[in-house]
Amino acid sequence: MLRTHAPAHQTVPTVTAPAPLTGLSLEERLALVNTQMTARLDEAAVAYEVNTAHIPIEPVDLADVVTGPIDTGPVPLPELYPTPVAALLQRAHQRLLTGGWCSGVLVDEDGARCMLGAIRIEAGGDSRLEADAAGVLLDAIRRQFGNDVDSVPSFNDAHGTSRVPLCMVDQAASLADTSGL
Repeated sequence: MLRTHAPAHQTVPTVTAPAPLTGLSLEERLALVNTQMTARLDEAAVAYEVNTAHIPIEPVDLADVVTGPIDTGPVPLPELYPTPVAALLQRAHQRLLTGGWCSGVLVDEDGARCMLGAIRIEAGGDSRLEADAAGVLLDAIRRQFGNDVDSVPSFNDAHGTSRVPLCMVDQAASLADTSGL
């Protein structure tokens, strides 16, 4: 049979909470806690040293660990679309990403290009390919923004940032690929 109560002749020790520190100011109590924590941290540091003393270590040459940034050159193009117009638009998109986008001119003084400027440089002088790519881009823009868009340059210049124009060149590349152009 299990007993659930202590026998009457046994006394259960009672633990009393330590009396709160009275008469100490906040600064004095903080200094006391700081001293206690410092002692605990010192004990932990000694315990760490004792527990890791048997582990063999070799000195590390920081020249082997700390390195600077590595210049890897230009970002490689992703695999190009197999169709010529789609591949041209994909290259134009990549050029805008890496070389910068501008509005108001084909190429600004820093070398950044507008949408048509990127197509033109990537077409490499092939005016038919350039015209086809600009036509697909205008088609993609009109699908997204309606037939009120007059031209690729007017659409490009209507934006203050590169986000939408770059997105449209990327979408046009996908549209050209889907269309087999």
